[in-house]
Amino acid sequence: MAYIFTVVFLILPFLLLGNPFVSLATSLAIAVAIIFVFNYYISVAKDLDFRRRFLEMAMISLGVAGISFLIGIAVKQFIGIEL
Repeated sequence: MAYIFTVVFLILPFLLLGNPFVSLATSLAIAVAIIFVFNYYISVAKDLDFRRRFLEMAMISLGVAGISFLIGIAVKQFIGIEL
């Protein structure tokens, strides 16, 4: 159930907003907020270092998003696929 809600929150900006760049920025902000809430809960429940875990997960998630974006740009440039 949590997965479904997360996916809905992440795609909602693309369904509601007309500008894809604003939608992307909003979706990334929502992703960071979800990571924040999840890590806060885990840190309190298991008495772990919140800051370290949050930064690690946020950097990994945003890094994967950035790499995926660059791969998409490369595919568009070299193969000529327009989405």
